[in-house]
Amino acid sequence: MNAGAPKFAQIHIDQPNQAAPVTEFWGSDAMAAMLRALDVPYIALNPGASYRGLHDSLVNYLGNEKPQMLLCLHEDVAVSIAHGYAKATGRMMGAALHSNVGLMHATMSIFNAWCDRVPMMILGATGPWDAAKRRPWIDWIHTMSDQGALIRNFTKWDNQPASVPAMYEAMIRAAQISATAPCGPVYINLDAALQEAKLPSLPPVPEVGRFSAPPAIKPDADEVARAAKWLSQAKNPAIMIGRVSRSTEGWRDRVALAEKLNATVYTDLKCGAAFPTDHPLHFGWPGIHQLPVGLESIKQADVILALDNVDLGGTLKLAYGDGPITAKVIRVSVDQHSHRGFGMEYHVLPPADCYLLCEPEAAVSALLGTVTARKGAAPAQPPGPQARMTAEVTIAALAHCLNEATKGFDVSITRLPLGWHGAYREFKHPLDYLGADGGAGIGSGPGMTIGSALGLVGSGRIPVGVLGDGDFMMASSAIWTAAHYKIPCLMIVANNRSFYNDELHQERVAKTRNRPVENKWVGQAISEPDIDLAAIARAQGAEGIGPVKRIEDLAGAIKRGIEAVQAGKVCLIDARVLPGYDTDATGAGAAVKRG
Repeated sequence: MNAGAPKFAQIHIDQPNQAAPVTEFWGSDAMAAMLRALDVPYIALNPGASYRGLHDSLVNYLGNEKPQMLLCLHEDVAVSIAHGYAKATGRMMGAALHSNVGLMHATMSIFNAWCDRVPMMILGATGPWDAAKRRPWIDWIHTMSDQGALIRNFTKWDNQPASVPAMYEAMIRAAQISATAPCGPVYINLDAALQEAKLPSLPPVPEVGRFSAPPAIKPDADEVARAAKWLSQAKNPAIMIGRVSRSTEGWRDRVALAEKLNATVYTDLKCGAAFPTDHPLHFGWPGIHQLPVGLESIKQADVILALDNVDLGGTLKLAYGDGPITAKVIRVSVDQHSHRGFGMEYHVLPPADCYLLCEPEAAVSALLGTVTARKGAAPAQPPGPQARMTAEVTIAALAHCLNEATKGFDVSITRLPLGWHGAYREFKHPLDYLGADGGAGIGSGPGMTIGSALGLVGSGRIPVGVLGDGDFMMASSAIWTAAHYKIPCLMIVANNRSFYNDELHQERVAKTRNRPVENKWVGQAISEPDIDLAAIARAQGAEGIGPVKRIEDLAGAIKRGIEAVQAGKVCLIDARVLPGYDTDATGAGAAVKRG
């Protein structure tokens, strides 16, 4: 833990009054006992009558510990918190959703978690399946014949158990499936009548250790030898890194393999930090997409090692166009196990001259001991962005002030806005940056920042989410959960008062149709009135700073925000950034004003 680390190791717990010794048991007591046996640490939820039995058991049977409930003001936030927790820790936590209506609220965040391949236990509930036990009106509209169908196309598995023994098996199976790569959310729908059924005794909880997720599969030795030969003999090898774990061992192995091969390394901002961006072998800077200079560099490679790279096929298509892909491609991924016919998040099908159907860490470990060291020069680096100085706050200025304020501290960036240039901040540890949201579902940033901060409690790291204003406003109520449970984190809203990405789309359409570009802001601008984001934070018990409109005030605001997090507080800074993005598609600096 560094000198500037926050001095906290536990969040606030709502302590229930001590209940009398339990002498009677209910179906939901067994469900709660199974959650504890599975070591689910937290359950984020918005309450609902469909799981009132489970709610009582978590409070009065388990004492609101292991798991602890985290009250959220919207189901999307509950799932986003579980998502962020998984990104920071690699562990599954729970989210509880009220009946069909709560599930429908949460579908966007579930889709994000699915696309991001993170483990998560989602507990749903339904009115009594036995129609004779349903209350008039409410239990009928909150009961569906196949509730899991709402999300079956973007979850790994779902089930609706009809007895306590079946529930035990379903929850154990769900945990096992969720934690097996490629990871993903699972859904268990709990019958309200089963929850509230009185039991003669509590059935023994199975020994869950006998049902753990399997260890990582090792790649085929012959295929590893073939890949190692190509990489060892390559003239210009490249490593394209995507989804990898947050482990420091995996990080060290990737660095060691790149150095042994003198391979050029490419990363992106869709995934968490995977390789030190200040390393001489790291080409340029990470972005959501590869810029033209990066695509041209990739095209020069004769052997490409792709470590679960998201949209590998699309990147190669951009690099090579309609021409043949001349490089030998070594693909490392288990992602095809999650590919379905419903969604298209599997992207363009990439070629693979050697396909290692395993997780990146297993492949890198095997290759590291097999490849032959090769000599080579570090790649020629493209020039970084040159941001113009303006009198107003830009994202570049925000990044500079953030870097200055956090020197000497361990910081985890939980989220970055679209206008962020990858060269603005260096990543030197797997927890320095936790990646994007997976499904590009706007409104996930606040919850994911809080979930990541929850996972980082006690780590000595300062969680910082740099969010867009549209993203924040869709889930601004998440602030209350962080403030109530004392989950310290800093949210800096790069507030350009617009859904600016869509302004750019309208600009492109207008130019194509020879129509007025000046009208691109209509239906996009979030202004007149401007929203006081800091006031929204203060209203929910957090510290709110801003609006910050001048560069000379920005450094002090971020310093105050860092100090607030160190003191165990939740803080939001409303940074009124110049409307537009600081960088254009070539990486050159720009300060774009709305016309």
